[in-house]
Amino acid sequence: MVKNNFLCYIDAMRKLYDTREKPKKAFLVSILNGNSSDEPRAAELRGLAETLGLDVVSHEKIRVREKTPRYGMGNGKAEELSKKAIELEADLIVFDFNPNPAQQRNWEELSGVPVLDRQELIIRIFADRAITREADLQVKLAELTYFLPRLTHKYIDLSRQRGGRYGTKGAGETKLETDRRKIEKRINLLEKEIEKVRKQRQTQRRQRARSDIPVCAIVGYTNAGKSSLLNAMTGAGVEAQDKLFVTLDAVTRRFEFAPGRYLLLTDTVGFIRDLPHSLIKAFRSTLEEAALADILIIILDASEPDIDSNYETTLSVLRGLGAGNIPKIVLLNKIDKIKLTKNNEELSELEIIMNRFPDSIPVSVRNKTGFDAFKERITASVDEIKNIQCNKDEPS
Repeated sequence: MVKNNFLCYIDAMRKLYDTREKPKKAFLVSILNGNSSDEPRAAELRGLAETLGLDVVSHEKIRVREKTPRYGMGNGKAEELSKKAIELEADLIVFDFNPNPAQQRNWEELSGVPVLDRQELIIRIFADRAITREADLQVKLAELTYFLPRLTHKYIDLSRQRGGRYGTKGAGETKLETDRRKIEKRINLLEKEIEKVRKQRQTQRRQRARSDIPVCAIVGYTNAGKSSLLNAMTGAGVEAQDKLFVTLDAVTRRFEFAPGRYLLLTDTVGFIRDLPHSLIKAFRSTLEEAALADILIIILDASEPDIDSNYETTLSVLRGLGAGNIPKIVLLNKIDKIKLTKNNEELSELEIIMNRFPDSIPVSVRNKTGFDAFKERITASVDEIKNIQCNKDEPS
């Protein structure tokens, strides 16, 4: 089947962000609202860009006093930022807010380069990370779901060759509507394929349930150490790097937490602020591993300044998945990166963090410290679950 213009556009976009030949120069723009999460969020945007392999030539952090419908900020500030992006010869501009399609088009007219928002940046990372067939299906669905409402805008981009480098001639309204129906049909087919995968996972879960082995899902903010924990506890050999969203597929391994006692430990995709709804929907079959687990292991990066916000983001995603009431074990990872000694009578940095997370367990996955306490907590949690189950099974 011949690809329509819009699917060709997506292929062109993938090539645009392909940094294997030469890193693309990215001009980042974050808006500060005076909140405590402003700086961590801005740092996160830079981390996302660098994870995709972009060369960050400038990161502007601005306060917006005036908002206009044309740019989402004052015309003067928009012209100033666009001029600087041109002077730095940026290949693309990345915003930490989500301009609507019309604003995105206006920015591209002003600067002459493609414009991304935070959601598209995350989707591009997922597309770059997808290796297995399941992940590839999920990312393709997220791409089409995200871009479909922006279809009219993208056709204008194609007619202008997307900054002078990519695209084809423009398309009329009839072609636009024809391709919209083709894309909706493609979305429907992808959803059916993913539903097949979901049923396969359900079959696997039923088989696990018959084995009477508890299931423990590792969840948390991206790059907190989930895959590293799975590797350290089970020798799974899952790829683990100091980057965002390295793991997209759920990986399950058997773990002996006490002599002769086992559970199934599952690694899941990482969470992040404002994870695009299209990705949550597409990856639901993978995220259900958390929603259907007996125990959740929430792993936090103790060296992260915005640890409280990351924890709340994790809880919010879990609640959205219907996993808010599942028993939880909180691990404070990377304690090797923080100060453990006291200064005179002051509390150590670790003690301060543990006061905020009083029931947590400090560990260092890298140094494999704190694992004994972690195993003891797992044993206690599994015993508690079994006792609850026994009480339910007893006749009243």
